[in-house]
Amino acid sequence: MTRIDKFILFVVLLFLPMAELLAQNDSLQTTNKEAIFNRPFVLQNQLGTASTAIGGYIEGNTNYFSTEGISDGFSMELRLFTIFIYASVGDFIRFISELEFKHGTEEIDMETALLDFEIDPALVFRAGILLPPIGYFNQNHDGPKWEFIDRPLISTTIIPTTLAEVGFGFHGDLSLASNLFTYEIYLVNGLQDGVVDNTIGRTDLPSGKADRRFKEDNNGSPTLTGRIGYNIFSLGELGVSFYGGRYNTYKQDGLVVDEKRSLQIMALDYNLKIKKFTILGEWAMANIDVPASLGPAFGDKQWGMHTDLIYPVRKGSIWRWQNTTINTSIRFEYVDYNVGTFAETGENRYDQIVSVMPGIGLRFGTNTVLKANFRYQWERDLLGNPNIRTLGYQFGFASYF
Repeated sequence: MTRIDKFILFVVLLFLPMAELLAQNDSLQTTNKEAIFNRPFVLQNQLGTASTAIGGYIEGNTNYFSTEGISDGFSMELRLFTIFIYASVGDFIRFISELEFKHGTEEIDMETALLDFEIDPALVFRAGILLPPIGYFNQNHDGPKWEFIDRPLISTTIIPTTLAEVGFGFHGDLSLASNLFTYEIYLVNGLQDGVVDNTIGRTDLPSGKADRRFKEDNNGSPTLTGRIGYNIFSLGELGVSFYGGRYNTYKQDGLVVDEKRSLQIMALDYNLKIKKFTILGEWAMANIDVPASLGPAFGDKQWGMHTDLIYPVRKGSIWRWQNTTINTSIRFEYVDYNVGTFAETGENRYDQIVSVMPGIGLRFGTNTVLKANFRYQWERDLLGNPNIRTLGYQFGFASYF
């Protein structure tokens, strides 16, 4: 039995005992597909008469990490300052955009700029800069929504969040009894040559986010992406998603210069509420067609997972603030960047990270949160040498405005 087979069996055994609890939870869920509109400034706009609304969020934190006893010391960062613009521009036509400033003005990214044309709730045409629906996190990544300061490893290094693409396609909602079925399907430009042509020294999907992807496709072959979600209102949402297409430049000026090379990402995600517990996470596998000449350091298979468990220990008022919640949380995550064995020896290839992160958060309503996290991480290199251990402490804040 492979490591992947063991993990799938573990997940099945983990959730089977929860079946008897499903009927005991009556909290309503929003769908992940609507995450980009499920923001305070949009909801306030829809309750009023204005056609345009502006909002955003701010996120900052401190860091102290030590790797095998070596540390760069204590530092602070303003990680993100994001501006949203939403507008109802006509009957059944809506617009939303997201402009993100990272680390002050070190990076400025346009993450969303799209139009939705609602033919019917079950059939909505979408076009512009959109967030491919891979897993749960890419569309639902706002800092104020999460209990942890750092984004999950799987959601940033295997699913290259935040991934924004130019494209078009359709999405919609279909009611099934008391539950909701959602779908999304889009054509986008896709990841590009940096997947393997990079300075990281291994297959790295985030390096495939070329700056020119908003302008043109490097190979004229669009990538297909989509997600199917099933929202069980008494429990939460389960999703299955896909992203796949050609990534390399195989033609220039009409001449064939390389073989056509593809990549595919498959993901499962879940956001469940069982009694007072929230359980959410993702599982993903990537298959990449890698040139054999690059050697074993460039893996053709990667996979990973993360699970967050959140439990509120106190709700009520604290000092002058009403409607506050203290949450305890823990995240377990695992990524393997090079699944397989060495052809010469049959020994396992490693290049793996395991991380455990407990935390505590103080929420002021639903829009503002203070967070404190501790990270304990083990990392093994390609050859499987003894683990490199990293310890870290973080304190942060995030708030919509």
